[in-house]
Amino acid sequence: MHKKIVQLGEGVLRKKAKEVAVLKIKSKEIQDLIKEMIEILKGEEIGVGLAAPQIGVDKRIFILKDPKKKNYSVFINPKILKLSREGRLTPEGCLSVRDYWGKVKRADKVLAEARDETGKKFEKNFSGLAAQIIQHEVDHLNGVLFVDKAKELEKSK
Repeated sequence: MHKKIVQLGEGVLRKKAKEVAVLKIKSKEIQDLIKEMIEILKGEEIGVGLAAPQIGVDKRIFILKDPKKKNYSVFINPKILKLSREGRLTPEGCLSVRDYWGKVKRADKVLAEARDETGKKFEKNFSGLAAQIIQHEVDHLNGVLFVDKAKELEKSK
């Protein structure tokens, strides 16, 4: 049974998600969750990221989809270590706040640290769209939605 993407108003979207114990990353529960999140994201035409709270799961995990390569990266217990000073207002939407778009100020570059689906820790610089997605998804894990930060919020036509 596939989980659905929960929408604005669901309590799980406003909670700070719980860390995943490193020893549990390789567990069937977490591996199945990761597979399911990737499948859900594959089914979303405009989705480029998905955080576990968006499918009602209180865990610090998100999936990043590379729109060019069509591959998926897993971030478990992610932390943003550094944000660039340069930033801009960029158009943003969310699978949990369908039909709305707004402009959100995001840093152009981020240095992020997380664990992948095997439990291996990585640290990497991201820029452009990937940096924007990471900031958006980490917000989700902290109970923050893009509509909390957006300027010029409008309903899609």
